[in-house]
Amino acid sequence: MEAIIKELGNNLIAHHYSLSSTESFTVGHFASAIGLVPGISAIYRGSLVSYQTRIKHDVLHVHQNTIDQYGVVSAEVAHAMCTNGQMLFDSDICISFTGNAGPSAMEGKPVGLIYIGIAFFDEVSTYEYHLNGTREEIVHQAIKIGAQEILKKIHEKS
Repeated sequence: MEAIIKELGNNLIAHHYSLSSTESFTVGHFASAIGLVPGISAIYRGSLVSYQTRIKHDVLHVHQNTIDQYGVVSAEVAHAMCTNGQMLFDSDICISFTGNAGPSAMEGKPVGLIYIGIAFFDEVSTYEYHLNGTREEIVHQAIKIGAQEILKKIHEKS
């Protein structure tokens, strides 16, 4: 994971693209990883860890009806988290992570079901993955996947 995060950070710095993150089940691990890239302070705006549902609603302004209709483990909430985070941090790119890393089903959704949202300038994409492993392994896999998806978008734009 470390290599892909370093590659992401260096690409963001080289292109002068600002980045922010909104995290739920990853509990700040993306922010911690990207924060270790030398020079990242030039483009990384920050992160909001919205682990509890009420923080997603009260601080990140995810609409309660979206949460009620789809649940926090959903593409719709991942979409709202990254778009609202992009506005909150005034960043070019915002990545969001929401999902269930275990140990048991949540909202009737299985362990390993995760969603990543990426607001990349004016485009928003959401991704659904079904991952396996321990809580820690699921978190690390999700961060690696998210970094790879942002890198793809950077390469497409370049």
